[in-house]
Amino acid sequence: MAAANQEPHVSAVRPRSFQDESYLDGFLGTVSDLQKAGVLQDVVLEVEGRRFPCHRLVLSAASPYFRAMFTGGMAESRQKTVVLQGLDASIFGEILSYIYSGTLHVSMDTVQPLYQAADLLQLDYVRDTCKSCMAMNVERSTCVDLQLYKFADVFSVDNVLKRCLELIHRNFVEVASSEEFCSLSVNQLTEIISHDELGVTEEITVWEAVVRWVQHSKKERLHHLPSILPHIRFDLLTSDDTAAILEHPLVGEDPGICKVIRNVLQKGNPILKPRHGVTMEMALLYKIEHSSNEILFMNPREGKYISCSYKDEPFAGYSATTVTSDNNIYILETKKESDEEEQLSLFKYNHVKNVWELTGLSSASREPGTHIKYLFEIDQILYYMRDYYTPSRKVRLRKYNQHTNHWQECAQLQLEESTQHGDCAALSCGPHLYFLTSTEVYRYDPTEDRWSKRTAPGIIHQVHSAVAMGTEIFCTDLYFDNTIVYDTESDCWQKLQVTE
Repeated sequence: MAAANQEPHVSAVRPRSFQDESYLDGFLGTVSDLQKAGVLQDVVLEVEGRRFPCHRLVLSAASPYFRAMFTGGMAESRQKTVVLQGLDASIFGEILSYIYSGTLHVSMDTVQPLYQAADLLQLDYVRDTCKSCMAMNVERSTCVDLQLYKFADVFSVDNVLKRCLELIHRNFVEVASSEEFCSLSVNQLTEIISHDELGVTEEITVWEAVVRWVQHSKKERLHHLPSILPHIRFDLLTSDDTAAILEHPLVGEDPGICKVIRNVLQKGNPILKPRHGVTMEMALLYKIEHSSNEILFMNPREGKYISCSYKDEPFAGYSATTVTSDNNIYILETKKESDEEEQLSLFKYNHVKNVWELTGLSSASREPGTHIKYLFEIDQILYYMRDYYTPSRKVRLRKYNQHTNHWQECAQLQLEESTQHGDCAALSCGPHLYFLTSTEVYRYDPTEDRWSKRTAPGIIHQVHSAVAMGTEIFCTDLYFDNTIVYDTESDCWQKLQVTE
């Protein structure tokens, strides 16, 4: 009897919960099968005359747009066929495929209309994925896409818009001569020409671009000219250029335009600075002192040196430096965190603000031993190379993924044991990286992630420095007693004759 009076075991009164890990995948797969088989479909969506039989429940679960349509008492909730406006049929087919499968297929041809459709249908994942794809493409691009700029402006895709503007400013002369330039809105035009970073060497170039834009549709655009003119920096124009502008036929067509120009000339605008391209045709990195917080540049056009103080304290670690093809300057600072790891800090020089800005901070594995560090850029991707002076004599290579903020491991290069300390140079030339010594030459192909051995020079005692010009690489020894040149296309070396 005593046993009968005891409390039941806890497990008998408290139910346990079990989660079927495969349920969601199986459920989604079954729903997809029902859609493919045309079973239990209760609504037809019509886009551009093409009919898409669907399930109201599935559409409502996937999209707030459809949930409001089918549950909010709208007329569409009672219709067997619902016509959708403002969508492309093939794009909607891809959207529907995503809703039923969870898989999205994106290409650069479809990313913009997919984003537009996702924005309408309130599909956050599709919209965010398209945004990431556009950002990745524009970050890697060196070409200006005004269509993408206009799209990013309309839909407020800020990171894409910022990068597009950088490319437009840097390549303004090319952009202003394109057909697409004339399709910009007045707000987009003024946004572009108002920036200090505009890549022009003469302010008259900006006026000529504005004239071209107005004349493309003069009847509709001439009245915008008075609001555009204050963004042109008349203080930077020569007297001849100013006189030519005042005599231009466009100015004569509206007395108000001439009045605006004279007011701007009379009052000036102290807020507006010289364009970046006007004051500096080219800036070359000259030298970095590891014991100083200054960096020196040279402006070849003016024959002047420029000093930049980039932080209160010098970089703590040994820094690798590179100038990229789009004229950006990067410094990679390494700092020991432990015996196994080090911190990698990537800084980018802001030409306009004259400061260094941190663009990436990450950790990476560390190896003991002395080493030489290199930083390169190929096709808008940064590569970080280390030549370790350890018994193994290996060269370690990483590339920077700016979207994940991590340095990814690439193929390592094993050197011959006979290679001597200090007898090496590394650089990028065309689409490849090169590692050179007096007895070895290796080429890295980023598309294949592979090193290959090339013809060794054999005509110089030591390779101390190297520079690439076009498809050729010029190498010298420590005291510039010998200079040799390597043709990367023919894989041949020759010694240059020094004339006194």
